[in-house]
Amino acid sequence: MTTALPALLDGQHLVETFGMVGLLVIVFAETGLLLGFFLPGDSLLFAAGYAATGAIHGLHPNIAVVCVAVSVVAVAGAQTGYHLGQVAGPRLFQREESRLFKQAYVTKAEEVIERYGAGRAIVLARFIPIVRTFLNPLVGAGQLPMRTFVLWNVVGGVLWGTGVTLLGYWLGQVDVIGKNLEVFAVLVVLLSVTPMAWELRKSRRGR
Repeated sequence: MTTALPALLDGQHLVETFGMVGLLVIVFAETGLLLGFFLPGDSLLFAAGYAATGAIHGLHPNIAVVCVAVSVVAVAGAQTGYHLGQVAGPRLFQREESRLFKQAYVTKAEEVIERYGAGRAIVLARFIPIVRTFLNPLVGAGQLPMRTFVLWNVVGGVLWGTGVTLLGYWLGQVDVIGKNLEVFAVLVVLLSVTPMAWELRKSRRGR
């Protein structure tokens, strides 16, 4: 397990191993299935954009096709998570804690909703690991109107799916970044999370 875990969290390794089909399956699982929260969505999209530059042996997908496919699957995955929350309701989040499920994950998603409201939270959650997995079923269980969720889901899915992929495509063509792809992928994640983490911290202090 200790040797397999780093590979599982390595976006470039996953793209090289499973190709574009595997990429789409992982994106769907992370955004639509509660068990997909540990998957490396941001670094995976970053690596997919990098692959479109032709730098990964055996892979040279069209960047426009990758962006459209990823965005569509990201929207479909989140919509699936929303429907899971609608069907299962609050009891979906009242399970006993285990290695894969922690109440802290749900609390983190609730804090984002409380701070930003449902609409902005659905978009911003795309850029926060774990939250993007748990927030969709959470608002589904809370009976957020379908029309509202679909609107913000599409906005968030396109911004995340296309934005991070294009970032990998553009930055991957810079030699020093291409040779240290995972390092820069992690930096992208940290930059996207830091402002919101700061706001949540201030909110907690205020309470």
